[in-house]
Amino acid sequence: MTAPLRPRPERLRPSVPAVLALGSNLGDREATIHEAVADLAAEDGIRVQQVSPLVETPALKLSGIDYQAPAYLNAVVVVDTVLGPHDLLDVVNVVEQRHGRVREERWGDRTLDIDIVDYAGRVLDDERLTLPHPHAWERGFVLAPWLAIQPDAELPGHGRIDLLLAATSDEIRPYPDSGAAHDAAPGVQLEADKNGGGV
Repeated sequence: MTAPLRPRPERLRPSVPAVLALGSNLGDREATIHEAVADLAAEDGIRVQQVSPLVETPALKLSGIDYQAPAYLNAVVVVDTVLGPHDLLDVVNVVEQRHGRVREERWGDRTLDIDIVDYAGRVLDDERLTLPHPHAWERGFVLAPWLAIQPDAELPGHGRIDLLLAATSDEIRPYPDSGAAHDAAPGVQLEADKNGGGV
């Protein structure tokens, strides 16, 4: 098992909910997302609570939809964490790097992308992190899997995610055999130990 990225947080620090969006369009996309969820669940200070089913979407580039590029698999994970938002960002960046993420092209193809979509409803904008994620409100590949596990969720500053999703035109396909949305906290670590993930 991979060693934790940081010392165990103080036990008395309160946990807060956060929403993470995962995507992959290179390599074994499904396995990568499975393993990334397991990596997150293995970290001290992060407890995976819910995992969405996978969806598949065409690659979105700066120039628009690229049907020649490999399609993306996407999922959303809801966690409770005692980490601050920047510490959480550090963790997800290391998980990305662990799975071969390189940052050579903006919105380029990638083995793994993990975005912090929402962190306890906090609004933040600095040189490292913007919360909520500035494009989540218009991305069906984030909203659709999120809606599957939190149908009453709202994105701060933008409103209900079901209404936001209805306003998008993204091509979103359920991914075969990805399973139903589920609560992950009671067994995600056991699933990670057994077969590499719980998505």
